[in-house]
Amino acid sequence: MKPKQIIVIGGGAAGFFAAINSAQLCPDAEVVLLEKTNKLLSKVRVSGGGRCNVTHACFDNGLLVKHYPRGEKELKSVFSRFSTSDTINWFEQRGVKLKTEADGRMFPTTDTSETIVECLLREAEKLDVKIKQGVDVEEIIKNEDGTFSLNVKSGGTFSCDRLIIATGGNSKNEAYEWLRKLGHTIVKPVPSLFTFNIPDNPVTQLMGVSVPSARVRVAGSKLQTEGPLLITHWGMSGPAVLKASAWGARILSEMDYHFTALLNWLPKHTEEKLRIEFNDHREEFPARSVMGNCPLELPKRLWEYLVNKSGIAAETRWADLSKKNLNQLVNAILNDEYKVKGKTTFKEEFVTCGGISLKEVDLATMQSRVVPGLFFAGEVLDVDGITGGFNFQNAWSTAWVAAGNAVK
Repeated sequence: MKPKQIIVIGGGAAGFFAAINSAQLCPDAEVVLLEKTNKLLSKVRVSGGGRCNVTHACFDNGLLVKHYPRGEKELKSVFSRFSTSDTINWFEQRGVKLKTEADGRMFPTTDTSETIVECLLREAEKLDVKIKQGVDVEEIIKNEDGTFSLNVKSGGTFSCDRLIIATGGNSKNEAYEWLRKLGHTIVKPVPSLFTFNIPDNPVTQLMGVSVPSARVRVAGSKLQTEGPLLITHWGMSGPAVLKASAWGARILSEMDYHFTALLNWLPKHTEEKLRIEFNDHREEFPARSVMGNCPLELPKRLWEYLVNKSGIAAETRWADLSKKNLNQLVNAILNDEYKVKGKTTFKEEFVTCGGISLKEVDLATMQSRVVPGLFFAGEVLDVDGITGGFNFQNAWSTAWVAAGNAVK
């Protein structure tokens, strides 16, 4: 028998997608979306610098799952049911065209997240999804007849036949207590996708300087990532750093975010290749200053910083560069060291490693193995992706699968 009432908890991307698709698949059911704050789709609004990085142009599910530090194995099943192509088609069928940028990220052609927000709000209204804000559910009770009763902090109760939880990630362990009471195991949450704080280091004077590709390693671990890197006024950011923080979320948490980051500013260069280029340059331009004449594809300000860090005087000519200084410069380029002391998390866009244990969820249906009739979608699960649209793809896919099975 089809459900008469479906409740979705969470007014973010996964919550809206679950509610909309539930209402479309089961027109006779009353679908209610509950959001504890007075803001809807807040992460959608701010993602991608306000443009909304809807998904990533990766159409091979075997490759797609490689972008998830947690959930790689389990998401194969989910993406086989609702893929990147399905996301693109879903939005295009509703008048929202997406475009692909050089790095694979996909945005609405309007370049504004409001296009996605308005699309989801419009669909919810069209399908008569009842949206209630300021509703903070503190307790879920599974009744003997299989229905659910939801007790709200401010008083009052909601009832439903099927329940979809899409409350997103939370870095506080106690925030999951109401789900623990249902019998679910919570994998301890820790932040993912954060930048590195490098206080009192002269490198921060280069804020705004970026390189197209750098390799980031964390000393004392096997953690290593590569990609664009941006120097900020507090330390380092960009995809290379964000990927390192995602893959190393638990390792870096155990280190209390105090560690040594080893940077290779030119990962495509071997030491031998670098020395050959320097020697060739010295022979061709012996009278030119090292500081003012960079033979490599590095930003001018970064080159000057690395030359200075290597103890090379500003007036030193290539012909006069000592073997010691040359070795120091090679090391500064290929094995630069920085003491990281803390992190900075994008508050609006934070991503959490941890949540509902995937062992307790049937990924083919997104239904709880502990509580029948209860479904999960999005980041409330112990699933997280690297930056680039992968977390939204997880939200769309898990929500679609949850909705499709909740209405049965």
